[in-house]
Amino acid sequence: MDEARTSHPIAPEDFRTALANQAAGVVVITTRVGGSLAGLTVTSFTSVSLAPPLVSFYVDGNSATLRLLRVAPFFAVNILAGHQADVARRFAAKGFDRFEPADFWYPSEISGLPLVKGSAARLVCSSRATGGGVLQIGDHLLLVGEVVSAEVDQESQPLLYRKGRFGHFVDHDVDPSGVPSGP
Repeated sequence: MDEARTSHPIAPEDFRTALANQAAGVVVITTRVGGSLAGLTVTSFTSVSLAPPLVSFYVDGNSATLRLLRVAPFFAVNILAGHQADVARRFAAKGFDRFEPADFWYPSEISGLPLVKGSAARLVCSSRATGGGVLQIGDHLLLVGEVVSAEVDQESQPLLYRKGRFGHFVDHDVDPSGVPSGP
């Protein structure tokens, strides 16, 4: 096993192709430090703990947004709804102001963080980055936050990302016994 791991690593393109088969939820992480806003699209978001309520996500070590995330006392996780692929694309693109025009977001009560209108859920998190909550793993950094407030749209379906395309969740029918039906 050790020989395979060190002498025959998987080619990066093969690794990307394999991982593209995993559907992932899509979030936009936003923050504010002073008058500066920053944000990025993330598919590596996950819950970590219920007590305390912790979440985490990974950021490329070369991300321009990382500079502000490392010093921000708070950040927001905007869990995008199925109809918000345009917002995901906006925060994945480079070379323009991701927050203009400002008609698709509003400031949170805590720290004025940008919250995306119409998202399935919006979490405001106290950053653990300033207290040692950043861990470098390979070419990415793991960031952790403690959720201090949440807004949820119970009717929204989440935006998903798979094989370079956005989609949305479709419920499978479940019979009263709890056993899924269908093929």
